[in-house]
Amino acid sequence: MSSSEDKGREFTPHDGNGSSAQESTIIRDVFGRLLRDLRVSVTDRCNFRCPYCMPAEIYGERYEFLPRADLLTFEEIARLVRIFVGLGAEKVRLTGGEPLVRSGLEKLVAMLSPIEGITDLTLTTNGYLLSHQAQGLRDAGLQRITVSLDSLDDEVFGRMNGRGFSVQTVLDAIDKAREVGLDPIKVNSVVQRGVNDHTVIDLLRYFKGTGVIVRFIEFMDVGNLNDWKLDQVVPSAELLERIHAEMPVEPVDKNYRGEVADRYRYLDGSGEIGFISSVTEAFCSDCTRARLSTDGKLFTCLFASDGRDLRGPMRAGASDDELAALVTDVWGRRVDRYSEIRASLTRPPERKVEMYQIGG
Repeated sequence: MSSSEDKGREFTPHDGNGSSAQESTIIRDVFGRLLRDLRVSVTDRCNFRCPYCMPAEIYGERYEFLPRADLLTFEEIARLVRIFVGLGAEKVRLTGGEPLVRSGLEKLVAMLSPIEGITDLTLTTNGYLLSHQAQGLRDAGLQRITVSLDSLDDEVFGRMNGRGFSVQTVLDAIDKAREVGLDPIKVNSVVQRGVNDHTVIDLLRYFKGTGVIVRFIEFMDVGNLNDWKLDQVVPSAELLERIHAEMPVEPVDKNYRGEVADRYRYLDGSGEIGFISSVTEAFCSDCTRARLSTDGKLFTCLFASDGRDLRGPMRAGASDDELAALVTDVWGRRVDRYSEIRASLTRPPERKVEMYQIGG
Protein backbone atom coordinates (compact mmCIF):
# COMPACT_ATOMS: atom_id res chain seq x y z
CA MET A 1 0.00 0.00 0.00
CA SER A 2 1.40 3.41 -0.94
CA SER A 3 1.57 6.45 1.31
CA SER A 4 -1.12 8.21 -0.70
CA GLU A 5 -3.44 5.25 -0.28
CA ASP A 6 -2.79 5.24 3.45
CA LYS A 7 -3.55 8.95 3.73
CA GLY A 8 -6.84 8.35 2.00
CA ARG A 9 -8.04 5.82 4.54
CA GLU A 10 -10.58 6.96 7.10
CA PHE A 11 -9.47 7.16 10.73
CA THR A 12 -11.71 5.42 13.25
CA PRO A 13 -11.21 7.04 16.68
CA HIS A 14 -11.60 5.04 19.87
CA ASP A 15 -14.41 5.90 22.20
CA GLY A 16 -13.87 6.98 25.79
CA ASN A 17 -13.57 3.38 26.93
CA GLY A 18 -10.69 2.67 24.56
CA SER A 19 -12.73 0.52 22.20
CA SER A 20 -13.16 0.81 18.46
CA ALA A 21 -15.89 -0.52 16.26
CA GLN A 22 -13.64 -0.89 13.22
CA GLU A 23 -10.13 -2.10 12.47
CA SER A 24 -7.34 0.41 13.06
CA THR A 25 -6.10 2.46 10.15
CA ILE A 26 -2.70 1.35 8.88
CA ILE A 27 -0.28 4.14 7.98
CA ARG A 28 3.15 3.87 6.37
CA ASP A 29 5.97 6.31 5.79
CA VAL A 30 7.78 7.05 2.51
CA PHE A 31 9.81 3.84 2.86
CA GLY A 32 6.80 1.71 3.77
CA ARG A 33 7.59 1.54 7.49
CA LEU A 34 4.55 1.05 9.70
CA LEU A 35 3.73 2.92 12.90
CA ARG A 36 3.82 0.24 15.58
CA ASP A 37 5.63 1.67 18.62
CA LEU A 38 4.90 4.83 20.61
CA ARG A 39 7.23 6.27 23.24
CA VAL A 40 5.70 8.86 25.53
CA SER A 41 7.94 11.15 27.57
CA VAL A 42 5.92 12.10 30.66
CA THR A 43 8.51 14.50 32.14
CA ASP A 44 11.72 16.27 31.17
CA ARG A 45 13.04 16.04 34.74
CA CYS A 46 15.35 13.38 36.15
CA ASN A 47 16.97 12.58 39.47
CA PHE A 48 20.14 11.39 37.69
CA ARG A 49 22.65 13.47 35.73
CA CYS A 50 24.12 10.88 33.40
CA PRO A 51 26.87 12.52 31.31
CA TYR A 52 25.59 10.92 28.09
CA CYS A 53 22.09 12.38 28.58
CA MET A 54 21.84 15.22 31.13
CA PRO A 55 25.36 16.30 32.15
CA ALA A 56 25.35 18.04 35.55
CA GLU A 57 27.40 20.99 34.34
CA ILE A 58 24.55 21.90 31.99
CA TYR A 59 21.49 20.71 33.92
CA GLY A 60 22.41 22.15 37.31
CA GLU A 61 20.30 23.63 40.07
CA ARG A 62 19.53 26.75 38.03
CA TYR A 63 18.42 24.93 34.91
CA GLU A 64 14.79 25.71 34.09
CA PHE A 65 12.74 22.71 33.07
CA LEU A 66 9.31 23.00 31.49
CA PRO A 67 6.64 24.61 33.67
CA ARG A 68 3.81 22.26 34.63
CA ALA A 69 1.33 24.04 32.34
CA ASP A 70 3.45 23.10 29.32
CA LEU A 71 3.38 19.38 30.10
CA LEU A 72 0.71 17.20 28.60
CA THR A 73 -1.84 16.24 31.22
CA PHE A 74 -2.58 12.57 31.81
CA GLU A 75 -5.93 13.04 30.07
CA GLU A 76 -4.21 14.58 27.04
CA ILE A 77 -1.66 11.77 26.91
CA ALA A 78 -4.39 9.14 27.09
CA ARG A 79 -6.33 10.83 24.30
CA LEU A 80 -3.29 10.99 22.02
CA VAL A 81 -2.34 7.39 22.78
CA ARG A 82 -5.84 6.26 21.70
CA ILE A 83 -5.35 8.14 18.45
CA PHE A 84 -1.92 6.60 17.82
CA VAL A 85 -3.31 3.14 18.58
CA GLY A 86 -6.07 3.84 16.08
CA LEU A 87 -3.32 4.46 13.51
CA GLY A 88 -1.57 1.16 14.16
CA ALA A 89 0.54 1.60 17.30
CA GLU A 90 0.50 -1.52 19.47
CA LYS A 91 3.41 -1.05 21.87
CA VAL A 92 3.39 1.92 24.27
CA ARG A 93 6.38 2.80 26.44
CA LEU A 94 6.44 5.53 29.11
CA THR A 95 9.76 7.37 29.34
CA GLY A 96 11.29 10.65 30.50
CA GLY A 97 13.51 12.12 31.78
CA GLU A 98 12.82 9.76 34.61
CA PRO A 99 9.11 8.91 34.43
CA LEU A 100 8.84 7.95 38.11
CA VAL A 101 9.56 11.53 39.25
CA ARG A 102 6.17 12.55 37.85
CA SER A 103 3.63 12.32 40.64
CA GLY A 104 0.74 9.89 40.30
CA LEU A 105 2.08 8.02 37.31
CA GLU A 106 -0.01 4.97 38.21
CA LYS A 107 -3.09 7.07 37.35
CA LEU A 108 -1.85 7.46 33.80
CA VAL A 109 -1.11 3.75 33.56
CA ALA A 110 -4.66 3.02 34.70
CA MET A 111 -5.97 5.26 31.90
CA LEU A 112 -3.83 3.56 29.26
CA SER A 113 -4.08 -0.10 30.22
CA PRO A 114 -7.75 -0.56 29.14
CA ILE A 115 -7.17 0.87 25.65
CA GLU A 116 -8.04 -1.83 23.16
CA GLY A 117 -5.21 -2.49 20.74
CA ILE A 118 -2.29 -1.99 23.12
CA THR A 119 -0.44 -5.30 23.29
CA ASP A 120 2.53 -4.10 25.33
CA LEU A 121 2.44 -1.35 27.98
CA THR A 122 5.83 -0.79 29.55
CA LEU A 123 8.11 1.77 31.16
CA THR A 124 11.81 2.66 31.12
CA THR A 125 13.26 3.84 34.42
CA ASN A 126 16.59 4.30 36.17
CA GLY A 127 15.01 2.31 38.99
CA TYR A 128 15.94 4.60 41.86
CA LEU A 129 12.31 5.30 42.83
CA LEU A 130 10.89 2.01 41.64
CA SER A 131 10.72 -0.04 44.85
CA HIS A 132 7.95 2.07 46.34
CA GLN A 133 5.98 2.37 43.11
CA ALA A 134 6.29 -1.09 41.57
CA GLN A 135 3.18 -2.60 43.16
CA GLY A 136 0.98 0.39 42.33
CA LEU A 137 2.13 0.42 38.72
CA ARG A 138 1.51 -3.30 38.36
CA ASP A 139 -1.94 -3.00 39.92
CA ALA A 140 -2.74 -0.17 37.47
CA GLY A 141 -1.94 -2.40 34.49
CA LEU A 142 1.74 -1.88 33.67
CA GLN A 143 3.00 -5.10 32.14
CA ARG A 144 6.78 -4.90 32.37
CA ILE A 145 9.75 -2.57 32.83
CA THR A 146 13.17 -1.79 31.47
CA VAL A 147 15.76 -0.56 33.96
CA SER A 148 18.80 1.47 32.91
CA LEU A 149 21.87 0.22 34.76
CA ASP A 150 25.33 0.93 33.38
CA SER A 151 27.51 -0.91 35.89
CA LEU A 152 27.49 -2.91 39.13
CA ASP A 153 30.66 -1.15 40.28
CA ASP A 154 29.56 1.55 42.75
CA GLU A 155 32.31 3.96 41.78
CA VAL A 156 31.66 3.58 38.06
CA PHE A 157 27.89 3.69 38.52
CA GLY A 158 28.09 6.77 40.72
CA ARG A 159 30.18 8.56 38.14
CA MET A 160 27.87 7.55 35.30
CA ASN A 161 24.67 8.60 37.11
CA GLY A 162 26.27 11.93 37.95
CA ARG A 163 24.98 11.86 41.53
CA GLY A 164 27.16 9.29 43.24
CA PHE A 165 24.13 7.08 43.90
CA SER A 166 24.75 3.49 44.96
CA VAL A 167 23.78 0.58 42.74
CA GLN A 168 22.14 -1.40 45.56
CA THR A 169 18.97 0.71 45.48
CA VAL A 170 18.50 -0.18 41.82
CA LEU A 171 19.19 -3.87 42.40
CA ASP A 172 16.63 -3.92 45.23
CA ALA A 173 14.12 -2.27 42.91
CA ILE A 174 14.68 -4.92 40.25
CA ASP A 175 14.02 -7.60 42.86
CA LYS A 176 10.82 -5.81 43.88
CA ALA A 177 9.68 -5.54 40.26
CA ARG A 178 10.18 -9.29 39.80
CA GLU A 179 8.27 -9.93 43.01
CA VAL A 180 5.18 -8.01 41.84
CA GLY A 181 5.23 -9.52 38.34
CA LEU A 182 6.63 -6.70 36.17
CA ASP A 183 8.39 -9.10 33.88
CA PRO A 184 10.21 -9.98 31.77
CA ILE A 185 12.58 -7.33 33.08
CA LYS A 186 15.21 -5.91 30.76
CA VAL A 187 18.33 -4.10 31.95
CA ASN A 188 19.82 -1.61 29.49
CA SER A 189 23.48 -0.68 29.80
CA VAL A 190 25.12 2.08 27.73
CA VAL A 191 28.71 1.02 27.13
CA GLN A 192 31.53 3.58 26.79
CA ARG A 193 35.11 2.61 26.12
CA GLY A 194 37.35 3.39 29.05
CA VAL A 195 34.37 4.23 31.26
CA ASN A 196 32.41 1.06 32.03
CA ASP A 197 33.28 -1.49 29.36
CA HIS A 198 35.50 -3.35 31.85
CA THR A 199 32.45 -4.08 34.05
CA VAL A 200 30.30 -5.76 31.39
CA ILE A 201 31.11 -9.36 32.34
CA ASP A 202 30.33 -8.73 36.02
CA LEU A 203 26.93 -7.30 35.07
CA LEU A 204 26.14 -10.38 33.00
CA ARG A 205 27.27 -12.80 35.68
CA TYR A 206 25.03 -11.11 38.26
CA PHE A 207 21.86 -11.52 36.19
CA LYS A 208 22.70 -14.80 34.45
CA GLY A 209 20.07 -17.40 35.32
CA THR A 210 17.63 -14.90 36.87
CA GLY A 211 15.39 -14.33 33.85
CA VAL A 212 16.51 -10.69 33.62
CA ILE A 213 17.61 -9.84 30.06
CA VAL A 214 20.70 -7.60 29.89
CA ARG A 215 21.05 -5.51 26.74
CA PHE A 216 24.10 -3.45 25.78
CA ILE A 217 23.63 -0.16 23.93
CA GLU A 218 26.34 1.43 21.85
CA PHE A 219 27.18 4.96 23.04
CA MET A 220 25.11 7.17 20.73
CA ASP A 221 25.39 10.76 19.52
CA VAL A 222 22.03 11.79 20.93
CA GLY A 223 21.34 15.45 21.60
CA ASN A 224 24.01 18.11 21.48
CA LEU A 225 25.62 18.05 24.91
CA ASN A 226 26.96 14.56 25.65
CA ASP A 227 30.43 15.10 24.12
CA TRP A 228 30.04 12.06 21.88
CA LYS A 229 33.19 10.72 20.27
CA LEU A 230 33.36 7.73 17.96
CA ASP A 231 36.40 6.32 19.73
CA GLN A 232 34.28 5.88 22.88
CA VAL A 233 31.92 3.51 21.06
CA VAL A 234 32.49 -0.17 21.82
CA PRO A 235 31.08 -1.96 18.75
CA SER A 236 28.62 -4.70 19.61
CA ALA A 237 30.66 -7.16 17.56
CA GLU A 238 33.69 -6.52 19.77
CA LEU A 239 31.62 -6.81 22.93
CA LEU A 240 30.03 -10.03 21.72
CA GLU A 241 33.47 -11.54 21.12
CA ARG A 242 34.54 -10.66 24.67
CA ILE A 243 31.36 -12.12 26.16
CA HIS A 244 31.40 -15.28 24.08
CA ALA A 245 34.94 -16.04 25.28
CA GLU A 246 33.70 -15.99 28.88
CA MET A 247 30.13 -17.24 28.54
CA PRO A 248 29.39 -18.86 25.16
CA VAL A 249 26.26 -17.61 23.41
CA GLU A 250 24.43 -18.19 20.14
CA PRO A 251 22.14 -15.94 18.09
CA VAL A 252 18.35 -16.09 18.43
CA ASP A 253 15.73 -14.85 15.98
CA LYS A 254 14.13 -11.50 16.75
CA ASN A 255 10.71 -11.55 18.37
CA TYR A 256 9.21 -9.31 15.69
CA ARG A 257 10.20 -7.18 12.73
CA GLY A 258 11.44 -3.83 13.95
CA GLU A 259 12.86 -5.13 17.23
CA VAL A 260 15.99 -3.05 17.78
CA ALA A 261 18.01 -5.55 19.81
CA ASP A 262 19.93 -8.47 18.32
CA ARG A 263 19.21 -11.40 20.62
CA TYR A 264 21.58 -14.08 21.90
CA ARG A 265 21.14 -16.91 24.40
CA TYR A 266 23.63 -18.69 26.61
CA LEU A 267 24.54 -22.12 25.31
CA ASP A 268 23.92 -23.55 28.77
CA GLY A 269 20.30 -22.37 28.61
CA SER A 270 20.63 -19.92 31.51
CA GLY A 271 19.21 -16.84 29.83
CA GLU A 272 19.29 -14.25 27.07
CA ILE A 273 21.22 -11.07 26.31
CA GLY A 274 20.91 -8.42 23.61
CA PHE A 275 22.81 -5.77 21.68
CA ILE A 276 21.45 -2.46 20.40
CA SER A 277 23.90 -1.35 17.72
CA SER A 278 22.57 1.91 16.35
CA VAL A 279 26.07 3.20 15.56
CA THR A 280 27.75 0.25 13.87
CA GLU A 281 24.73 -1.70 12.60
CA ALA A 282 21.91 0.74 11.96
CA PHE A 283 18.35 -0.58 12.02
CA CYS A 284 16.59 2.41 10.46
CA SER A 285 15.08 0.33 7.66
CA ASP A 286 12.81 -1.47 10.14
CA CYS A 287 12.15 1.42 12.55
CA THR A 288 8.48 1.62 13.56
CA ARG A 289 8.82 4.13 16.43
CA ALA A 290 7.12 7.45 17.02
CA ARG A 291 7.99 9.62 20.01
CA LEU A 292 5.74 12.03 21.87
CA SER A 293 7.66 14.68 23.80
CA THR A 294 6.79 15.98 27.24
CA ASP A 295 5.22 19.11 25.75
CA GLY A 296 3.25 17.26 23.09
CA LYS A 297 5.45 17.29 20.00
CA LEU A 298 5.60 14.32 17.66
CA PHE A 299 9.11 13.20 16.70
CA THR A 300 9.77 10.43 14.20
CA CYS A 301 13.44 9.86 15.05
CA LEU A 302 15.58 9.86 18.19
CA PHE A 303 18.02 12.13 16.33
CA ALA A 304 15.45 14.59 14.96
CA SER A 305 15.79 18.34 15.38
CA ASP A 306 12.13 19.36 15.16
CA GLY A 307 8.77 17.86 16.05
CA ARG A 308 5.17 18.55 15.03
CA ASP A 309 3.14 20.21 17.77
CA LEU A 310 0.03 18.26 18.76
CA ARG A 311 -0.63 19.96 22.09
CA GLY A 312 -1.45 23.33 20.51
CA PRO A 313 -4.12 22.05 18.12
CA MET A 314 -5.52 19.74 20.80
CA ARG A 315 -5.91 22.56 23.33
CA ALA A 316 -7.36 24.75 20.59
CA GLY A 317 -10.21 22.27 20.14
CA ALA A 318 -9.03 19.92 17.38
CA SER A 319 -11.11 16.77 17.01
CA ASP A 320 -9.69 13.24 17.13
CA ASP A 321 -9.98 13.05 13.35
CA GLU A 322 -8.06 16.30 12.95
CA LEU A 323 -5.31 15.17 15.31
CA ALA A 324 -5.13 11.82 13.53
CA ALA A 325 -4.75 13.64 10.23
CA LEU A 326 -1.78 15.58 11.63
CA VAL A 327 -0.10 12.36 12.77
CA THR A 328 -0.85 10.66 9.45
CA ASP A 329 0.65 13.59 7.54
CA VAL A 330 3.84 13.57 9.61
CA TRP A 331 4.30 9.81 9.37
CA GLY A 332 3.39 9.72 5.69
CA ARG A 333 6.23 12.18 4.94
CA ARG A 334 8.76 10.44 7.19
CA VAL A 335 12.16 9.81 5.59
CA ASP A 336 14.35 9.48 8.72
CA ARG A 337 17.47 7.35 8.26
CA TYR A 338 19.92 9.14 10.55
CA SER A 339 21.92 6.15 11.75
CA GLU A 340 22.22 4.74 8.23
CA ILE A 341 23.64 7.96 6.80
CA ARG A 342 25.74 9.00 9.83
CA ALA A 343 28.96 7.70 8.30
CA SER A 344 28.49 9.79 5.17
CA LEU A 345 27.96 13.08 6.99
CA THR A 346 30.76 15.61 6.63
CA ARG A 347 29.60 17.19 9.87
CA PRO A 348 26.85 16.36 12.36
CA PRO A 349 23.54 18.26 12.34
CA GLU A 350 23.77 21.60 14.09
CA ARG A 351 20.97 20.73 16.49
CA LYS A 352 19.14 17.61 17.65
CA VAL A 353 16.44 17.16 20.27
CA GLU A 354 17.82 16.14 23.66
CA MET A 355 17.13 12.54 24.70
CA TYR A 356 15.55 13.49 28.03
CA GLN A 357 12.79 15.31 26.11
CA ILE A 358 11.67 12.28 24.11
CA GLY A 359 13.09 9.23 25.88
CA GLY A 360 15.75 6.80 24.69
